[in-house]
Amino acid sequence: MESKNTAKTDCGCDPYLLSLVETNQGQESTVRKSSKTGLLLASLTGGAAIILSAVCFPFVSPALRRVVLPYVPASTQQVENVMKALAKSHAGGRKLIDLGSGDGRIVLAAGQRGFQSHGVELNTVLVLYSKLTAWRNRITNATFSRQDLFKVDYTKYNNIVIFGVEEMMPELEQLFERSLKSSSQVIACRFPLPNWKPSHVIGEGIDTVWVYEV
Repeated sequence: MESKNTAKTDCGCDPYLLSLVETNQGQESTVRKSSKTGLLLASLTGGAAIILSAVCFPFVSPALRRVVLPYVPASTQQVENVMKALAKSHAGGRKLIDLGSGDGRIVLAAGQRGFQSHGVELNTVLVLYSKLTAWRNRITNATFSRQDLFKVDYTKYNNIVIFGVEEMMPELEQLFERSLKSSSQVIACRFPLPNWKPSHVIGEGIDTVWVYEV
């Protein structure tokens, strides 16, 4: 250290100017370290944001569409009420479709009772989860697809289950009037169809099920 200081003094330079240069060099080194740290933090934050967006997009994207079916899992009582409605069904077949099938519990329960059941859902993650659950439980007559409920061929089904929201029920009612074949039944959960008269009602409160015969 002494030899280094001695060399700087022997060069004939002003000691004050030398001290300013050394101070400036130290500050530049600190700035470079801070810049590297800032870039690292920015990269980590950006990567986390991208991952979070990828995970959340399947849940958010349905809300950007014309009709919104929010994912609210059916309660055990709701599932039981739907199964009771199916047991009393006078529909001309045992093919069922669940609109906005979520995690698939209605479709799976119906499949276990012998219905050829299909669930349509916009959320890709929930569709994959439902397929995995069906595979794990070896329920081969329960299937799922990512599909818009307004593009479904309803002539293939005798039983239509819908967990809707109040704002969309009038539009669904019009869709059913155009699309359903005779001897079908609609099972509406949480909210009834505004103008159709149900053949019977099962349950109460948020677990209420309205059954309509076409």
